[in-house]
Amino acid sequence: MKKNLSKSALIIVGHGSTVNPDSSAPSLVHARSIRERGIFAEVAVCFWKEEPTFREVLRMVDSDEVYVVPNFISEGYFTQTVIPRELELSGKTTRIGNRVIHYCEPAGNHEAMTGLLIKQARMVAPGVSPKETSLFIVGHGTGLNENSAVAAKLQVQKISETGEYAEVLSAYMEEAPLISEWDKLAAQPNVIVVPFFISDGLHSYQDIPVLLGIAEDVGPAASQSQVFRNNPYHLRGRQLFYSGAIGTDPGFADVILDQVDAFSE
Repeated sequence: MKKNLSKSALIIVGHGSTVNPDSSAPSLVHARSIRERGIFAEVAVCFWKEEPTFREVLRMVDSDEVYVVPNFISEGYFTQTVIPRELELSGKTTRIGNRVIHYCEPAGNHEAMTGLLIKQARMVAPGVSPKETSLFIVGHGTGLNENSAVAAKLQVQKISETGEYAEVLSAYMEEAPLISEWDKLAAQPNVIVVPFFISDGLHSYQDIPVLLGIAEDVGPAASQSQVFRNNPYHLRGRQLFYSGAIGTDPGFADVILDQVDAFSE
């Protein structure tokens, strides 16, 4: 770290879920990893859909200097509207009495995303030739998540430029090109699917497996699911490998720290 943060607090902001016990897990794990390094005086986590909430978290830290990092995959409604509103932020830096709050870029904006996606693809399909593989980066899609679709397309472009895989494609749950049509979109005998999400939530362990055809119905939570452990799947004349969400990678802790280090007013 370039900054001396020994008297500062870090707040990691996640979405959370009222129905999925694994949604908050990555943010909590990354917070614990950062806390153990002793960089900050305090490290706290808050969620939109779980306790502690956005509105509670600033009362949980005592430091006069606070860095807030949204653990979201892209800029969008939550990072641009909801979080600033709930934390009463007026811009990149907000001063409230003696306290200074710095609002950092979302974790998903970091340039390391490309490398983490490639790492996830390699891990889920060891020994499979990339030159005979179609790699899918899957986003949500629809107008409600427009920026997440843009983020997925950007990563496809960057991974394609490395030349590692025979083809790299973006696909979505709710807009074309649809991930449910993966076999029509992919030209290679091997197919790797990496969800471009922060956590193994309802989309990655329930919705996408059904759309891929590797599950017939929604299953248990990701921590109890076998959907990530049954690779490879042999269907539709292909060999399919399905990865967990990108945000579960331990490297996200370093990404969060980098977003703090990169902050400038």
